[in-house]
Amino acid sequence: MFDSLGDRLQGIVKRLKGKGRLTEADVDEVLAEIRTALLEADVNVSVVRDVVARIREQSIGATVSEALDPSQQIIKIVNAELVGMLGGETLKITYSSVPPTVVLMAGLQGSGKTTSAAKLARWFKSQGRQPLLVGADLQRPAAVEQLRTLGSQIGVPVFSESGDPVTTARRGLEEARRLGKDVLIVDTAGRLAIDEEMMQQVAEISSTVKPNYTFLVVDAMTGQDAVSVAKAFDERLSIDGVILSKLDGDARGGAALSVKYVIGKPIAFAATGEKIDAFEQFHPDRMAGRILGMGDMLTLIEQAEKVFEQDKAEEAAARMLEGQFTLEDFLDQLQQLKKMGPLSGIMGMLPGMPKEMKDAQIGDDQVKTTEAIIRSMTPEERRQPEIINGSRRTRIAKGSGTQVADVNRLIKQFTEMQKMMKRMGGLAKPQGKAGKGKGKVNKRQAMRELGDMLGGQGGMPGFPGLDGSPGAPPFFK
Repeated sequence: MFDSLGDRLQGIVKRLKGKGRLTEADVDEVLAEIRTALLEADVNVSVVRDVVARIREQSIGATVSEALDPSQQIIKIVNAELVGMLGGETLKITYSSVPPTVVLMAGLQGSGKTTSAAKLARWFKSQGRQPLLVGADLQRPAAVEQLRTLGSQIGVPVFSESGDPVTTARRGLEEARRLGKDVLIVDTAGRLAIDEEMMQQVAEISSTVKPNYTFLVVDAMTGQDAVSVAKAFDERLSIDGVILSKLDGDARGGAALSVKYVIGKPIAFAATGEKIDAFEQFHPDRMAGRILGMGDMLTLIEQAEKVFEQDKAEEAAARMLEGQFTLEDFLDQLQQLKKMGPLSGIMGMLPGMPKEMKDAQIGDDQVKTTEAIIRSMTPEERRQPEIINGSRRTRIAKGSGTQVADVNRLIKQFTEMQKMMKRMGGLAKPQGKAGKGKGKVNKRQAMRELGDMLGGQGGMPGFPGLDGSPGAPPFFK
């Protein structure tokens, strides 16, 4: 999602580079392109009109910063507007002083509501909470069974009973208190379209459990219809936020860019894939950065911190910054990198990444090829790739079922990556008292410096070529 809009906006900024100053005619031309880009992304017309007017006012009326060139000035203004359109600040979840904190899930049938309820439960569990799921969608018997299946996958209990949904929700609240659960998530029934019976039922459930948060699950693929649905539910329930499902789809993104403006309620969470862990808080500033090609290093860091093994990665990071990182280390880090999700998605979070690299289909097959090549090396060759001569390369290629050119490419990329990591050694010094050990690597600083380095160079030294062979550098934990 947002790929088309991002391409258009990045193209506009690119054409401004090199201009000494922006004339009013330049601004008008840019605004016309931005207007077209937003409308093509299915953004609400009134939203587009207001946003373009604000950008024009700031671009012409405000004093241009001497520290910024015209393209940087436009990017700063457009970025601020995108952040505002997407909700401004990240919704901060606060918990009830008298547990449980009650969350009510609402939405149309097929929006991904039940799956989102389970994903949200998993998220709360990752925050150290003890959630209980309540299956109050009794209109669709399969919904309760689906919730039980998902609950068992994430280790979260599910309460439900046949009969009346309102009674089930009330009994679920009593059960949460009895079990000492501090978060209660109530999944309610949906319909193919909004109708009075559904709205009345969910309103009664809301009145019974008195939720701290009411989240509306919206299918991001439904475009402007999503905004209409959000308005209808908000008028009846007064929703606290929207959960966007299927954000990984190929929709144009207009709903996400319009819902906050139209109903004044933020996007709280987003489902970024089908897997149960593909769910995260929605950060407007980070999403705006992705749209404008500025990357999203913070999310990348957080994803790495979830999956990387602490001790092994700390040791590898220290060796990396000292220029002693080996192919053995790389193989180990690649295994952990795979846990973060598709490599193409990870690349989309890196600043300065060329569009061709983002679009390249980098998948498990290419990762397996790289692993096969490294595993076909001797321990000595992995530690000292410089000793791999012609005959060794032929042997490695045969052993891994690849071509000598593949082996050559991997060794070259790894060598370039080593050079880049040595440069990083001076940017993210290990923390600790002098003379008393190396201490821990300042991994967050290192990752930010890596992003600045890559973005500043406008290229990806040490990263794979467009052939799709993986060579992304290991990330810190």
